[in-house]
Amino acid sequence: MPDSSIKTEILIHDLKVPLSVIDAGAKSMLNRPEVYGPLTEKQAKVLRRIIRNATVTQRLVNDVLELGRSREGVMHLTEFTLGDLITQVLVEVFDLSHPGAADAVRRAGGLDAVIEAAGGGGIRLDISARVWETRVRLDAPKTRQIVRNLLTNAVKHRREIAGIRGELPRGTSEVVLGVWDDGRGIPPQDHVRIFDTYFTTGGSIESAIESHGLGLAGVMILLKDMGGSLKLLSEDGQGAEFRITLPLKL
Repeated sequence: MPDSSIKTEILIHDLKVPLSVIDAGAKSMLNRPEVYGPLTEKQAKVLRRIIRNATVTQRLVNDVLELGRSREGVMHLTEFTLGDLITQVLVEVFDLSHPGAADAVRRAGGLDAVIEAAGGGGIRLDISARVWETRVRLDAPKTRQIVRNLLTNAVKHRREIAGIRGELPRGTSEVVLGVWDDGRGIPPQDHVRIFDTYFTTGGSIESAIESHGLGLAGVMILLKDMGGSLKLLSEDGQGAEFRITLPLKL
């Protein structure tokens, strides 16, 4: 491993402890008034904002670690259902944008209940029971990171709704997941550049970081390492769909 990679990984690991302390401390103050005293609504609002941003930063740190492991060829293969994957992704996305919907998804039992709970948060699931129950053997954290990053972008760029659709093409050993939104779309001239790290179709570098986290380029790295691919379907003003193809088993 190059010396610069070692230094980066050490730095990332060093960030995890203070982030955990910030998160735990803010949650304790928010949830244990008998210990720390009552809070005003403004104080509680600030603490909730601290917790949300700590969560975002923790996920970015973990995403960087997964990208580093991918570049080193590290895979942790486990078996899980596509339903479990999608449920976990929905909870992670809703935790930051719609906590009530996150709780509803956690409580949901079965596909129909998850579809209803997700719809309450503005995410439509077009998933059959066959797809939902399909077992795959992949690197779960990397797969979850891919779908979460794409769905987070879709939620941010939607006008009213975003969604996930899935299919199992007959005659193949692959799964196809489409993550879409009804937003302003991506002009054809930007279809290649959109995969550059931190590129955005209309804003500053700050907007790009907020919209894409580590960027769609990071999604491409993770997909490639698992033998998958990503296709963009979009026209200017007509929304966008990122279509993921992954093998069922590695």
